[in-house]
Amino acid sequence: MLFVDYSSAFNTIIPSLLTTKLGDLGLHTSLCDWISNFLRDRPQSVRVGNCASSTLTLSTGAPQGCVLSPLLYSLHTYDCAATSSSTITVKFADDTVVMGLISDNDERAYLEEIKHLENWCQENNLLLNVSKTKELIVDCSKKQERHYKPVRISGTTVERVDSFRYLGVHISQDLSWSRHTNSLAKKARQHL
Repeated sequence: MLFVDYSSAFNTIIPSLLTTKLGDLGLHTSLCDWISNFLRDRPQSVRVGNCASSTLTLSTGAPQGCVLSPLLYSLHTYDCAATSSSTITVKFADDTVVMGLISDNDERAYLEEIKHLENWCQENNLLLNVSKTKELIVDCSKKQERHYKPVRISGTTVERVDSFRYLGVHISQDLSWSRHTNSLAKKARQHL
């Protein structure tokens, strides 16, 4: 499993690319135009007390804290999908996981899927944050220890971890619940 992290994911949406994708999904032109107008030429400034910064006009990205932003991002990335029957891409807003079933030590489809994701990101103005992207290997076969090639993105090796917290759940290499339950118990003790 590759837990993917993007740099400033919501800020990378290009309105013209999004509206093209929305049109491909069958959304009416007037709705596509409304979304495009919503995302373009947004004035932004920062106020602290009585002081305000100069106004900056933004024409990319989705507004921070806007209820619509995660949906727009999901629609923007709808076409980021698995290309092999032995891989799957799971997405929840800007959280993405690439999973591959490796049989007979043949990890080519999994590694090709990661390369496909890397290319898709370049074509869609998304930057993979390799330092925060993590790989977790779940090997259900206890027969022998296997060695898998390290995943590389943009020439950088992705860190392999024993467990990862995804959407609030600790997933461990052995698929046990001990890491997750220990975390919940610790959190509960802190509130007592």
